Amino acid sequence: MTTGHLSRYAAVVCVSLVLLSGRVMAQAQQPPATRPAPIQRLQSAIERITTSVSATWGIYIKSLDTGEEIAINADRQMDTMSVIKIPLMAEVFQQIKDGTFALTDKYTLMKEDILPGTGVMRSLDPGDTFTVKDLLTLMIIVSDNTATDVLYRMAGGPEAVNKRMQALGLKQTVAPAPARAWFDALNASRDRAQFHRDAKHPYGLSTPHEIGQLLEMMEKGTLVDKPSSDLMLQMMRGQLYRTRIPRYVSGFRVPHKTGDFLPYIGNDVGVLEGAGQSGQRIIVSIFTANHFGSEERLEEAIGRVAEQVANYFAYRQ
Repeated sequence: MTTGHLSRYAAVVCVSLVLLSGRVMAQAQQPPATRPAPIQRLQSAIERITTSVSATWGIYIKSLDTGEEIAINADRQMDTMSVIKIPLMAEVFQQIKDGTFALTDKYTLMKEDILPGTGVMRSLDPGDTFTVKDLLTLMIIVSDNTATDVLYRMAGGPEAVNKRMQALGLKQTVAPAPARAWFDALNASRDRAQFHRDAKHPYGLSTPHEIGQLLEMMEKGTLVDKPSSDLMLQMMRGQLYRTRIPRYVSGFRVPHKTGDFLPYIGNDVGVLEGAGQSGQRIIVSIFTANHFGSEERLEEAIGRVAEQVANYFAYRQ
């Protein structure tokens, strides 16, 4: 190789080294690829579950300890079904605090009170007596529709509930009518699926976020007052329908309330309460609609979402 060739070769090598060194420096200056935050990974896991079941989903998750939140269509107003009984319960407790009536006041069941659907009062005899506390407990733990409409009448109807929710800042939480109106509309319909699609007669309306806010007030002792909040949570801990949020959850108490028009709607809202005074508290508010498949698969999916939430926060602790 001649001296000229050597000079040209050295120049090419030099230029190549400069370019290579520039690329290395540029890469070194670039920030490393960021991994998603743990809460984002939890949301991705939840979304994988929800996309496995064809339905309209609304989900709101919040840790009252860390402030971490997940909101998936959480501000979409949806049919609550029997979840609307929580706002009704809150209004009844407010009126008890105000002295309108007492937990120990008694009501005598009348034949015309009896409604179909969930509950036990429909199977009892007119003339049986119940305290207001009995009515509240039955409305929550077995979603008793007869007890619901008795309490609506005692509290001044859905209008009183709606005013209370507005005063709390829950603008999309609405009790449209007593339970009887929903059953009358359903009985007048020829097709249950079409009745759901038309969505002209909601049993109740709210968003996962607003119900989550109501549960947060309850857990913090500010819904009505602390004794009332504590008693509401105690009633919700006695919930008998446990095939959704509590289904795969262990290590937490779960005060919660379901709402159903299966297979189309399967809702469940509640709190995962860790053990002890310092235990974690996580709001879990899950609404579904437009589901036309297997009821079992829908309930299982809700259970799996709650399981992911419980495992995530148990691990974080």
